[in-house]
Amino acid sequence: MSTEQLYDLLKTKFKEVLSENHLEEEEVTIHCRALSPEEAIGVTKRKDFPIITGKDLMVQAGYRDGKGQAFTDAPADFSGTLADVANLDIANDAHARGIFIASLNAVMNALGRCKGTVHCRTDGPELCAKEMEAYLEEHYANAKRIGLVGYQPALLEMLSNSDREVRVLDLNPANIGENRYGIQVEDGATQKDDVIEWADLILCTGSTICNGTIVDYLNLEKEVLFFGISIAGAAEFLGVKRVCFVEGGD
Repeated sequence: MSTEQLYDLLKTKFKEVLSENHLEEEEVTIHCRALSPEEAIGVTKRKDFPIITGKDLMVQAGYRDGKGQAFTDAPADFSGTLADVANLDIANDAHARGIFIASLNAVMNALGRCKGTVHCRTDGPELCAKEMEAYLEEHYANAKRIGLVGYQPALLEMLSNSDREVRVLDLNPANIGENRYGIQVEDGATQKDDVIEWADLILCTGSTICNGTIVDYLNLEKEVLFFGISIAGAAEFLGVKRVCFVEGGD
């Protein structure tokens, strides 16, 4: 699947949801805005989350009583109808893509079709790492080689202290080549295929849906487990497995 096909699929599925629920003609306003690090994740123990270091920003959309967030490097304010959102050029406009994904998450959350659309805050990331450790032990005890896609410090530290081997991929030049929690961060562009072949299980950040690199981790021969908020609404459409242990206020 190409990135263009991915985003066409998401738009088609979103329009189907609007049609099924008779929302396409409804005059609904979606408000998206970039959140500050403290608004997005609170005051955390560690200070090296991408949302804090400034590589990624977060936009938030609200629809009815649902909220949806998405990580993006191209935040934008937006106000319009659901029909406007569904017709955004998400394949070619990164600003539109963040708005679309956040809005998709908000609508799917409001309709009760997904949870975990708002980032956990303060102690949440540490609790998430503990829950992930227990989840892996219960469901993937035999997966001794873990490929972590996306620098998530709490998860990386947990994995580095476990009895599993771990390799981590990232696209941020500030992280690539650096030693983090005893693990050297590898280039997500050039080392991707090697890590995929090496790993027993891939843990992939859902924010890959925001930059299109998720297509590199779809339909692999080995299992991929997605985590995080950005992919919350789209996981059902893509038929992927996604986990979120600590829900942030939805």
